[in-house]
Amino acid sequence: MKVLITGASSGIGRDMARIFAKRGDELYLVARRENRLLELKNEFETKIHIICLDLSKRENCYQLFESLKDENIDVLINNAGLGAFGSFEQLSLDEELNIIDVNDIASQILTKLFLKQFIKKDQGKILNVCSSASFFPGPLMATYYASKAYLYRLSLAIYQELKKKKSHVNISVLCPGPIATEFQEKADVKFSVKAISSEKCARNAVNGLLKNKLIIIPTFMMKCGKFFSRFLSEKMMLRLSYYFQKRKK
Repeated sequence: MKVLITGASSGIGRDMARIFAKRGDELYLVARRENRLLELKNEFETKIHIICLDLSKRENCYQLFESLKDENIDVLINNAGLGAFGSFEQLSLDEELNIIDVNDIASQILTKLFLKQFIKKDQGKILNVCSSASFFPGPLMATYYASKAYLYRLSLAIYQELKKKKSHVNISVLCPGPIATEFQEKADVKFSVKAISSEKCARNAVNGLLKNKLIIIPTFMMKCGKFFSRFLSEKMMLRLSYYFQKRKK
């Protein structure tokens, strides 16, 4: 298979790339840090193409598609993501808009363009990396949580549209809880519950994707959280969410 992974220079993206490389798949890895991508490329003998792009710029997302549209990509993994911790009125507007550009706009563009190709050939898989944040309100990380909720709902809607068309194209969403990656440093947070390794999350993600699972939740705790949240009022959810968010700092 030919697999395109954004945000492949660290964390879940890097570990998913390693899994696919060990399978012998051909990889197209996208990130801003060329040195990290080169290090990853040198780990394996399989075909790995590195592409250095900043996906917060829309023109780069279109450029990425144009450069790969004739490569017959089989799997698209939208993994690139950003976050920031702080109250809504205090965070920089530019920083928040950058989060939306990477988490939502880039994923929207790439999903739309590659999905059209996949539908034409009636095969292909898309994995949108969301978060357990997709399920809950997120005071103190309001923009990040909202961005992941958007991508989650968008992906579920596309899934149903594909089913109604009886398409063999599949879309999945990965919704992990806390993961031990560089994300927590960049977002300036410390998780209030134990984080799982990015390797474990990546294994769950790839297995779920290959099995055409719709929602992939790597841990039992997050599965329970999603289930029991339906029995709480919105105001109770907000209070609990704020309590756990505040403990991150």
